[in-house]
Amino acid sequence: MARIAGIDLPKNKRGEVGLTYIFGVGRSTARKILTEAGISYDTKVSEWNDDQLGKIRTLIGDKVKVEGALRSEVQLHIKRLMDIGSYRGIRHRLGLPVRGQTTKNNSRTRKGKRKTVANKKKVTK
Repeated sequence: MARIAGIDLPKNKRGEVGLTYIFGVGRSTARKILTEAGISYDTKVSEWNDDQLGKIRTLIGDKVKVEGALRSEVQLHIKRLMDIGSYRGIRHRLGLPVRGQTTKNNSRTRKGKRKTVANKKKVTK
């Protein structure tokens, strides 16, 4: 089993897809890493030998910010936006969509489960 940056990569996947299981590594970054390591994109993760795994580990460790360090950096960016009181920071604080999406009908993922509000009762004379 290949373990890189604290993540167990799936054995039966192609190399470029397997590397995307690491937070901070997408398809294009995975391709760059494999090219520099001299490994084919189509080689399965289970077929990598120890030398190839070592090369990939060093490349990811040196050139790419992944997992915990990247997550904490993203959290710091969001906290900075909230502290300066920018529009995006306020949207983060309120738990609403940040990138301009409409909220009248959609955005249930961000807003959470519906909270039904009862109608006002009419005053009787």
